[in-house]
Amino acid sequence: MNSETQPATVQQLLDMTGRVAIVTGGGTHLGRAMATSMAELGAQVVVASRRQELLESEAKILQDRGLAVEPYQCDVTDENAVNRMVDATVDKHGQIDVMVCNAGGSKTTSYIPNAIIEEFRQTMDLNATSTYMCAQAAARHMIPAHYGRIITVASIHGSLTSNPAFYEGLNFRRSGPPYQAAKAAIINLTRALASELGPHGITANCISPGQIPRPGNDPEMNERARKANAVGVIGTADDLKGAVALLASDAGKWITGLNLLVDGGWSIW
Repeated sequence: MNSETQPATVQQLLDMTGRVAIVTGGGTHLGRAMATSMAELGAQVVVASRRQELLESEAKILQDRGLAVEPYQCDVTDENAVNRMVDATVDKHGQIDVMVCNAGGSKTTSYIPNAIIEEFRQTMDLNATSTYMCAQAAARHMIPAHYGRIITVASIHGSLTSNPAFYEGLNFRRSGPPYQAAKAAIINLTRALASELGPHGITANCISPGQIPRPGNDPEMNERARKANAVGVIGTADDLKGAVALLASDAGKWITGLNLLVDGGWSIW
């Protein structure tokens, strides 16, 4: 067989050398793990967050490992700031190949029937609206290149609601309906992006993590989460590294519109 016609190896498909990626919310927890994954595969990665000092310290840790990671301060709820971030990345590196729309969170402090409606609006903006703006800013540059990977980050609570009883007696504030609505919006937004951008050579996929505790989380909460999933293991941020590697690289080039649940089997029952 002619070497030019031999199929690529898995290692070649996963190789991201020469690719440029942005990860919003990339300075901590899930975003940091996903940024590290792509950098380990050879990509130039821009990690974005509102907290410049944190970004710089986290980027330095990865840079000291020889990884091509750089910080960029950005408020993803500000459309102009998002556009500047993407434009600056393209100006510096000549392209953007991967946009990971990871920044998000919950503003919920009150619950039905006494919910504060402004918290709903803020949670939607922080999650769904910011994802839309980041995807659009990246797509403007990806379309002319006829190549791109857009990865959104939702949650198992975008597909499933949560049982308030699960959180009773814990030192843990549950996210509530605004967060669940926002993450559900991201999942279907991703399908719409896949439909709109597919003809331009751009894939769009969603990762929905399960309960992955942060350091300092209530130990009882962690134990309940461990017992609630099928494999009986507490999830870690590094459990997302393989998922983002697949969807960001050419190993996942024929995957689009997917909502990939990384939850230890929480959602199977």
